[in-house]
Amino acid sequence: QVQLVESGGGLVQAGGSLRLSCAAPGSAFSITSIRWYRQPPGKQRESVATISSGGSVYYADSVKGRFTISRDNAKNTVYLQMNSLKPEDTAVYYCNTPLPYRFPWGQGTQVTVSS
Repeated sequence: QVQLVESGGGLVQAGGSLRLSCAAPGSAFSITSIRWYRQPPGKQRESVATISSGGSVYYADSVKGRFTISRDNAKNTVYLQMNSLKPEDTAVYYCNTPLPYRFPWGQGTQVTVSS
């Protein structure tokens, strides 16, 4: 079964930027919508941004204007560019499809924003 691999997280100061990557080697990635999720400490997983197979994008209100989702179908990779990061963006970030989840959950990538 295809395993999604998230990467690019790290520790950054408030106002900084990070770019996350979600790769699915060898999968039919390009024909499905992909969504970035995050799970803040002690909270439930929430949706952050979605990109359709055709390139339409959708964002949670909390990240609009700061985050940009994009995809490179040739590389089977979806990106999340995160700018103007805030401490409340601290979370483990995951990628998957919208419900029903098509892939098993990966390990995620930790994003920590210090104030």
